[in-house]
Order: sequence, then C-alpha cells, then structure tokens
Amino acid sequence: MAGANSFAGGGGKLSKEEPKYIDKVNMDLSVKPGNNFYRYANGNWVKNNPVPASKTRWGSFDELRELSSKRLRTLLEDAAKKPARTRKMQIIGDFYASGMDSIAIDKKGYQPIKADLDRLNNITTSKEVLHELNVLRINGLGNALFGMGVGPDRKNVMKYIPSVSQGGTTMPDRDYYLKDDKRSTTIRNAYKVHLKKMFMLAGEDEITSSASAETVLKIETELANAQMSRIQMRDPNATYNKFSVRALTDLTPGIDWAMMLHESKINGADSVLVNNPGFLKKVDNMLKSIPVAEWRSYLRWNLIKNAAPYLSSDFVKQDFEFTKVQTGQKEQTPRWQRLSGLIDRQLGDMVGELYVAKYFKPEAKEYMVKMVNNLQSTFADRIKRLDWMSEETKAQALAKLNAIAKKIAYPDVWKEYEGMSATKDNFFQNVRNAAIWGYNYNVSRMGKPVNRKEMGMTPPTINASYSPSNNDITFPAGILQFPFFDFGADDAVNYGGIAAVIGHEITHGFDDQGRQFDAVGNLKDWWSKPDADKFKSRADQVVKQYNALTVLDTVHVKGELTLGENLADLGGLNMAYEAFTKTKQFKEGKKIDGFTPQQRFFLSWAQIWRNNALPETAAQLILTDPHSPGEHRANAPVTNIDAWYEAFDVKPGDKMYKPKEDRIRIW
Repeated sequence: MAGANSFAGGGGKLSKEEPKYIDKVNMDLSVKPGNNFYRYANGNWVKNNPVPASKTRWGSFDELRELSSKRLRTLLEDAAKKPARTRKMQIIGDFYASGMDSIAIDKKGYQPIKADLDRLNNITTSKEVLHELNVLRINGLGNALFGMGVGPDRKNVMKYIPSVSQGGTTMPDRDYYLKDDKRSTTIRNAYKVHLKKMFMLAGEDEITSSASAETVLKIETELANAQMSRIQMRDPNATYNKFSVRALTDLTPGIDWAMMLHESKINGADSVLVNNPGFLKKVDNMLKSIPVAEWRSYLRWNLIKNAAPYLSSDFVKQDFEFTKVQTGQKEQTPRWQRLSGLIDRQLGDMVGELYVAKYFKPEAKEYMVKMVNNLQSTFADRIKRLDWMSEETKAQALAKLNAIAKKIAYPDVWKEYEGMSATKDNFFQNVRNAAIWGYNYNVSRMGKPVNRKEMGMTPPTINASYSPSNNDITFPAGILQFPFFDFGADDAVNYGGIAAVIGHEITHGFDDQGRQFDAVGNLKDWWSKPDADKFKSRADQVVKQYNALTVLDTVHVKGELTLGENLADLGGLNMAYEAFTKTKQFKEGKKIDGFTPQQRFFLSWAQIWRNNALPETAAQLILTDPHSPGEHRANAPVTNIDAWYEAFDVKPGDKMYKPKEDRIRIW
C-alpha cells in the first residue's frame, strides 16, 4: 500500500519504522490549501499512483480492498488444501478450488446452462414466460424483468413483506438506453455487438444471434422508458406503494401475483410493496404486445448474462470486452481476486469468521464503541444548539439519535449455512448452490420476527453503512485500519478519519432520506412543517453547491443524486471536528511534522478521498453513484467549516473561499 501502511488488521505494526500518518511525500506543497485543498493534501500521491491495468479506479479504499482480497486469498487457499477442516472450511475451500480449475471449466463450455436454454426455447405462452421468470429466480439464475424478494415493511419494520422492484435492464443506468449523446451511443452500440457475440457463444448462428440481440435491446429499451430515474428513486414515499395481492393482480391483469409469489417460494403474504407501479403496468402491457418468441430471446439473455462470469473463458473474455468499453479497464481482474470477491459476497459469514479470527484485533471493536458513543454525544449537543429547529422536533431528533444501534466489525451470531454444499469439480453448480441458498434464506423469513441483528456487510468489506429501516450503523472489520484508523496514530488522524466516517453514517439518519424515518426505523414524518421547510431550504443550498462542481469537461456532479452522501459528509466532518476539540492533543496544540492538530485533522480527512479514476469510469459513476467524486468529497464540505479557514489561513481571493454568511450550516 502506498503511503504509510503500518496497520495489520486493526492491530500490530508491519514495520519497526515510525509511521507517518500525514506524509508530506504524498502532498503537493506548491498548491495553496485555499485554492485546492485536495491537491495540496494528495497531489503527489495522485501523480504517483495511476490506476492499475486491472482496476477502474485507485484510491485509499481500493488499496485496502486489495489488501483485504489478498487476505481472503490466503484464507481460501489454506481452506482448499487443509486435510483436517471444518464443514465451513470444506465448503469455501472446495468452492475456491473448483473456481481456480480453469481447465475443467473451459472443457464444459456452455454445457452448465444448456438444459436451461433448451427449456426456455420451448416456451409457447406468456403464462410460461412468467413461470420461467420464477424458475430462473429460485434457481439462482437471476432476477429477470423485475426484482423480487423479502424485507422489512418500511412503515411497519417489525414485519417482513415481499417487494417487487423495477428492473429488467442490463446496462448500468436507463440513460444508456434513452440518451443520444456520444458516450451513451458508443456504449449502446457496443452492447448490441456484445449481445450478438454472447448469443453465438451459447450456440446460436450468426443470423439468429443478430435477431436475438436486436430483440433484447428493443425490450430493454422499453423497460428503461418505464423506469423511474435514480433521483426519483431517492424519495422513500414515492417508492412505497402497498398493494393487496388481489389489488396488484387487478393493476396488472396479465400477471397472477398469487401464483408468482407461490412459485417464488414466498408464502403467507397478503400484501406486496411495489417501488414503481407504472413499471409493472408497462410490463403487463408488454407481455400482451410482444411475441413469445421474443420473450424467449430475452429470457435466454438473462440466463446467459448471469451465468457468463462462471462459464468458460470465452464467455468471461467477451463479458470483459463490454466492461472495457463502459469503464476503460485495461486488463481482466485476476481469477483469484474475482473468486475471493464472489465467495465473500455469497458466503460472507463463512469467510468472515476466518478473517476476523486471523486478522482482526478485539481492541479495535472496543475503541469503536467508545468513539461512536463520543460522536453520538457530540451530535446531541449540536442538535440542542441548532437555531433553525424547534424544541419539539429537536426532542424527536434526539430520541432517534439515542436509539441508533451499533454493528461493529462482525455479527453477534454467524450464519451456519444449513443445506449449502460445494464440491471441487463443479464450479458452476457451486455458484448456483450458493445463490439458491441465499435466495431461500431471504424468502424463508416471511412470517418470522424481523432479525435486526443481521449485518448488511461482510466483515472484510472496506465500507460502512446506515440502515434507515433498522436505524443502525455498520462498520465492518475491514475499514478499521489506516488511513481510517490506527491505534498508533494521533487523535487528529483518527478523528479526521474514522470519526468523520462514523459521523457520516450517523448523519445519514438525518439526511434528506434518513430524516423521513423515525427512531424505530418506520417511514413516518416526525417533523413540524416549518422545521422541514428550513431543512429543505438548507439542503437545496447543498444541491446547488455540488451542481456547480465539474468532473469531466462539461460533466457536472449531480447534486440531487448525491445529496444524501454530501449531507452526511458535511454533518460527519462537523461532528468529528467538534469531538476532536475535546481531546488532549487539540487542547495542547503541539505541532507534528510542522502541522498543527487542526491541520492534521483536515489533512486526514482529505487523504481518505485520494483517488484516481479512468475517464470512462468517472463518467459512468456520475450517472450511477450516489457519492460525489473523491476530490469534491475532500473539498466541498471544508468550505462550509470555519475551523478549516482558520487552520490554513484561507482568505478572500483564494479559489475555495466562501464568505461566512454563505457557508452552509445544517447539522
């Protein structure tokens, strides 16, 4: 890892040298902090760390992901060759061994899905089309046409309910189907070529595969037209549409939802949540208007695309050819890395248990619990001091803040994966078995009490999250290491790093989406109208600030799409700084390597976001990612914080300077 990687999984030092947590080697001291703080803090690192050929971007998170995947590789290779091993080690070891046996996988070609393709070719009615959607779904072969699963009811979070979501498209965003700018057109044309080549690999001749490709693009474009945009999907009330099973069937007469639920193994449900009823009406009409022969092509494609990463190398290579056009990635990710990621996603608790035992130090969990409590207490003080919120709404906000549950490092109870099996000689079947297990686990929750203890992320994950429906924050073991956190670092580094991340996740409970959920997690308005209006007016200022930021040429950040994350960055950084002011280091004010404690705090924040991305990837992320690019995450929040101006003597005339009255203050 570039820079000062001195942290081994939350514990001991890798080297005897004194680590430099803020390393001037990574900075560009020729840049004035008030002109571009991100470049000042990270300029040399950005210059000296281009995106590796097998990646689409490279930054602090990616360095840790690389470390995490290497650790997973070690664990999986050990499990694959260990003679005396537990059942869980046998499953992940044999799964890994089967995935690394490329010769056996290549010999099989597309045989693992041939029987499914043949079955799909025999469909003759729209009722059979619907039946096959369910067959694919329950057999771990993908969510074609629309998504379906079981989760807590957002307005009654102690109860599970089935939900149906818009879907059915392959490209990352509906804009790729609907827009005619150069980039969208290039990707759409490449997609058509990709479709044809994939159909040919699955046994179709040139003429048939061309027709199949045209059909799939036509159907997916119709579906894209009916989809809500990502910005529209951010409104939790707009996407909460509850129907009785009978009423949903009345809305879409061509789809018998009682049958769909039964065939999808979802039993005992009297109601269904739908995020976009208009989309389902469109699907219903398409089932009547589109010939069954075309639906056969569409279903075959859904089978092929979901299976392709786990079939022979010609499928994997063609899959990557299309990825290259979208993201600019130069080389395929190594097989071992794709596999370790797959097993972590599908059997996260199995590998997570081994990961925590080998690489995680329990003291890091204790430190985090104290730090979260510290940040909660600081945020409570900040809420009490707000000049724009009434006492009545403040009381509700404090009740919600105090109710936030903490999930740190790893789950309280590990999943046992009853019924899951894997062998050394059938990779595709292993993938399928794991997907089937995951699906069955999800739908079997119907009728049971909601399990609020589960973690939504696996322990090796380099990330953190907030769940509105659970009102909880999650910090997997993977993120509890430098540059976010290190026992050896000074408080400024840890507060600018992990404390700001904690503050970020807490603030999500009070961003434009999270604020609409109550202390229990129910979607319920607890705001007075005047307070809600004041919040929206301040949030609109944040939208405006980020809309003005440029990413590529004339491409701007989407302020509405990224609003929740931008609010969380601003709230989290404010919260972490205030908590930092209570520390001994802050009060003593001693410099380290020429930097004051305040400067080290903000530099730590900026170095979290150091990052290089390929231009194609950057363009895709603007459409699909609710997070702003790293440079803007480092720069935009600090321009609203008085302490940053003081720390770096930022004055009028500096490019990032904002007059005091224009600085946005929310939480």
